[in-house]
Amino acid sequence: MTRAQASLTGFGAVMLWSLLAVLTVRSAPVPPLLLNTLTFAIGGAVGMVWILATGSVQQLRGIGWRVYAFGTVGLFGYHFLYFSALRLAPAAEAGLICYLWPLLIVLFSGLMPGERLTFFHVAGALLSFIGTAILIAGNGLTLPQGSALTGFALALLAALTWALYSTLSRRLGRIPTASVAVFCLLTSALSGAFHLMLEPTVWPADAAGWASVAALGLGPVGLAFYVWDIGMKRGDIQLLGVASYAAPLLSTLVLVVAGVAAPSARLALAALLVT
Repeated sequence: MTRAQASLTGFGAVMLWSLLAVLTVRSAPVPPLLLNTLTFAIGGAVGMVWILATGSVQQLRGIGWRVYAFGTVGLFGYHFLYFSALRLAPAAEAGLICYLWPLLIVLFSGLMPGERLTFFHVAGALLSFIGTAILIAGNGLTLPQGSALTGFALALLAALTWALYSTLSRRLGRIPTASVAVFCLLTSALSGAFHLMLEPTVWPADAAGWASVAALGLGPVGLAFYVWDIGMKRGDIQLLGVASYAAPLLSTLVLVVAGVAAPSARLALAALLVT
């Protein structure tokens, strides 16, 4: 696979993540950690079926526990911090802080072997971040009060977690993407344990809710992590970092098409900046 092909494959994750918001809305009233448990279980199971079907089980042999711990902490840590941040802080502000991760990926990539960080990489990431800020914070931001400060701190930790997971996975280039299936299953198990301790169990209300949970597990919380892994390990990491800002933009467009959000001049300006 060429660098360009790997980059295009990695961008497939961004496309899939654009469906995350609308499917999450449709999966209500399932609480966040239970949703994490179900969707990562589906994503991991699909990965294991693919591994068995292609005879790739041997690829998982010899992988050290540190690699599995790294992958699980990355997937579980980001989602746990993200959900917790949005519970404690206003969603717009916390979401904007979380979307520092693409910019951090671009900056961290300059420290990776074989990569070169230029002014244009940073400028592109900053323009995209401004576009995302306009998109997310269109109704104004509020000053942090009380528990919101804790939420903002968790949001920043979430951004750092995903940026570090994404960039450091490049150093695991020899580790097969098949290992992501194990990461997903372990993340599901951890999420289930935290769910039992912290949340009430509420299942999807109808068939549409279950379909949304299944779609999440197959796409944004399933296939997305496999193609993202390929992009981070073999593709243009700076390009993927900047291109990741397409996720909140495309997500908003999907919400508009689905009738959940309304089109506006603010959306058009954000789209221009991100592009």
